[in-house]
Amino acid sequence: MLGDVGVSVGTRVTVRNLFALALLTVIFGLFHRQVFHIQARHLPIFLGAGILSVLGMAVAYFQCQMLCSLAVAGVLLYLAPSFVLMSAALWRAPITKRKLAALALALLGCAFVSGIAGGGLTVSLGGILLGVAAGFCYATYTIFAHYGLQHYDSYTMTYWTFMFAGIGSLFFLKPAELPLVFASSRGVLGMLGLVVVSTVLPYIFYTKGLEGVESGKASI
Repeated sequence: MLGDVGVSVGTRVTVRNLFALALLTVIFGLFHRQVFHIQARHLPIFLGAGILSVLGMAVAYFQCQMLCSLAVAGVLLYLAPSFVLMSAALWRAPITKRKLAALALALLGCAFVSGIAGGGLTVSLGGILLGVAAGFCYATYTIFAHYGLQHYDSYTMTYWTFMFAGIGSLFFLKPAELPLVFASSRGVLGMLGLVVVSTVLPYIFYTKGLEGVESGKASI
């Protein structure tokens, strides 16, 4: 929807992450002010989660959507659980038959609901590589969050992740395009959907879930 009103991929990435940061700042400023206090030695965790996981995923995924159909981009993104199984090497999480079966079913389900079996797909080598990169970046959030949640609650992990993602996104911003977001109801609705429904709520829920579920299981 933002693309329809003339907003480029880079500015879409900035709108997603920077506006998400602004919304989280208001929410946590009102209800969870403890998130603003962290130790400097833990900054690399949030830097990795913000720049590699959130910003890297958004850039790769949005670019993939420009080169491939949405069905292909969606399925490639949800290769993420297969990368999260790297946790077996990082902290000896067991790879069980049940997890592998769940992973296979998850990928098959993504294929069905995206319409990938219905034909009419647009695919390119560059798009596939970007989609795989998006899935990898997406998976690394679970890994960074595993370490961050050893020291902080889920709200703090989410907030500081978007602190770095939002600041990093400014590199991709085209300021002249920002008025296009607010010039029509379609642009505003697209912005709200992208920021609230597709970014803030999912990251709050998912990070909260990681507090009580093993990383590999949570990703699947």
